[in-house]
Amino acid sequence: MSARVAVISGGAGGLGQALSAGLRAEGWQVVLLDRDITGLTTKPNEEAVACDLTDADQLGSACTGILTRYPRIDLVIYNAGITQIGPFSALTQAAHRKVFEINYFAATAMARQFLEPVRESHGTHLAISSVAGFSPLYHRTAYAGSKHALEGFFKSLRSEEAPHGVRVQIAAPSFVATNLDRAEPQADGISRPGAATDGVDYMTPEAAAQVMLAGLKRSRPMIPVGRVARLAWWLNRASPRLFQRVMEHRIAKDRNQDPP
Repeated sequence: MSARVAVISGGAGGLGQALSAGLRAEGWQVVLLDRDITGLTTKPNEEAVACDLTDADQLGSACTGILTRYPRIDLVIYNAGITQIGPFSALTQAAHRKVFEINYFAATAMARQFLEPVRESHGTHLAISSVAGFSPLYHRTAYAGSKHALEGFFKSLRSEEAPHGVRVQIAAPSFVATNLDRAEPQADGISRPGAATDGVDYMTPEAAAQVMLAGLKRSRPMIPVGRVARLAWWLNRASPRLFQRVMEHRIAKDRNQDPP
């Protein structure tokens, strides 16, 4: 095979599709993993595989099949995720665990499946985190917790994989408008990524993917995606207390509430 091969989880969503389009435009072969691919029409140099990433048997079978067809894997993008919106006082333990199962444990289990193939290709792991992965985010305790865990894992993995010639990069967007037309959360506050109605300065999936892929090419360890994410990154590093106050007031304003 001459084409580089990328595997993208959450590939049927808006951001997954945009990342795939950007990679395929540069000659990549892309494999999309998602729980439901029934509405997905694959393009040239693109393959879709149905898989519930939280099911160990399904994940193992899907990854084995991918590696049979594509022995060389150059890039794995951990994009699958859900959000959960609401106060911690209303968060059930079941919902809390579900967020971690999808946002954290599924990604780390997938990383284990592709650890050796990416080492062999001296390739790249790209984790799609969030502003909530390095800072607090109002009414997102479970989501922020899962993204903080995701970042901690991949930042630590970076040190382990560097001797193998492997890059580990993290992209952190703020609000990407992928599911605003399906914004109704479930009773437990869980909803699709990109469905939050209290977001700030939304980016299109295409714009977000462009920034991520540019950062990928430049081998940037951390890729804040968009104006809000860049501002949040620098402000949170300079003054975490000030960032928290600004974030609380802005989110409360958009929700038409008094800030805490």
